[in-house]
Amino acid sequence: MEPAFIDHRFERSIEVKQKTLQSQRDAIWAAGREMIEALRHGKKLLFCGNGGSAADAQHLAAELVVKLAKPRRPLPGLALTTDTSILTATGNDFAFADIFARQVEALGQPGDVLIGNSTSGNSENVLRAMQMANEKGLMTVALLGRDGGKIAGVAKHAIIVPDEDTQRIQECHLLIGHIWMEMIDAELGEAG
Repeated sequence: MEPAFIDHRFERSIEVKQKTLQSQRDAIWAAGREMIEALRHGKKLLFCGNGGSAADAQHLAAELVVKLAKPRRPLPGLALTTDTSILTATGNDFAFADIFARQVEALGQPGDVLIGNSTSGNSENVLRAMQMANEKGLMTVALLGRDGGKIAGVAKHAIIVPDEDTQRIQECHLLIGHIWMEMIDAELGEAG
């Protein structure tokens, strides 16, 4: 392995980000505007995903509740990936595929926003959460990869990173999440 290995990874990351910007700019903007309006009207953002996407869900929820770049009032964000008792009880008593949908059913209110991450677009537990959110009148936003999978047809806003490489997809998802947090801060970021 040569140092050019690093160069190639940077170049691929930039390439995937450029393709995503070209194909998804308007969808990213529209989803961000919906999140701002939901928060402006006292609604909350719910986040879910598996593995690295679960970490991203927690990351973005923390940036709402705590802060992104500068102090401001806390905003309501909740990662559905963090309560081990709920996750394990649901997985044991029902099915792992229901771990997020059960929480959306219990905690989601009309006008809230569910943001689900799935690099494949086919994570059954994220898909079921999106379906439940639609039934309950939540706004649904999906951060997806590849061709968008099954979830693309269920989410109101499907942002699809057009690539097959999970790592590059996740890098774009985090960038998009940070862009949304910056948009939220720009409009709702008065000091707390």
